[in-house]
Amino acid sequence: MSYLIFALLFGLAIGSFLNVLIYRIPEGKSISFPASHCPKCHKPLKIWHNIPLFSWIFLRGRCAFCKTSISFQYPLVELLSGIIFVAVYLSLDWNLYALLTSLTLVLLLALSIIDWRYKAVPDSLNLLALSLAIMTDPLNTLPNALLFAGGFTLLRFILSYYLYKKFHYLEVRKKPASWRKLYHPLPFSFEAMGEADIIVAATIGALLGVQMGLLAIFISALLTLPVALVRKSVDIQTPYIPFLSGALFLVFFFEEKFQSWLEFLYV
Repeated sequence: MSYLIFALLFGLAIGSFLNVLIYRIPEGKSISFPASHCPKCHKPLKIWHNIPLFSWIFLRGRCAFCKTSISFQYPLVELLSGIIFVAVYLSLDWNLYALLTSLTLVLLLALSIIDWRYKAVPDSLNLLALSLAIMTDPLNTLPNALLFAGGFTLLRFILSYYLYKKFHYLEVRKKPASWRKLYHPLPFSFEAMGEADIIVAATIGALLGVQMGLLAIFISALLTLPVALVRKSVDIQTPYIPFLSGALFLVFFFEEKFQSWLEFLYV
């Protein structure tokens, strides 16, 4: 029981630090200085204002000084981080493998939020998550990571080529006036997915292995479809990392269920 409580508290603390990373790194700010402060009135927070999850509840979601509303993202990230650490502890017990796995998963949580907000993620956090995943068992995880990175890179080129040819076909059918051709040159290529997605795919391969990793990629595509269709109607680019990470969480924590379903399908 004591280890369970420790895992929860440690996860909440890591979640609090994740909020710093999510807020500061995309803005190009230092994660160390200045100390935690209100983004509105810029007053430094007291120690009791910065207790993960509980401070937000006690302050009723408002700054203690200027009463500005504090984003619900802060307690949500802290709570999800705590849940991840507890869930990994219950699955793997408390050891180095569990610690590295937990840190990898919470980093993917942070990357998902950043990607959803900015449609881009920092390479520093992405490569750190991949490195931690590989460190769980380097002899087995490294080949799987390289395999998934290579496979996703090839998939990226194929899809990008397909989109380019499709766009070219549509442009030809439009038959613009000759003078407009000079002002609407075709781009050299389309990027169907970002380089960051390739790194996350490598992380999935490192943590799940080939069979479960491929299943996670398939599930991520299914999760993306309805959201992509809705966002396409308003011409908004759909980030992929949240869906890759969500599929990884599902397969990792319910691996036995998925394995039993796969065995049932193969029989």
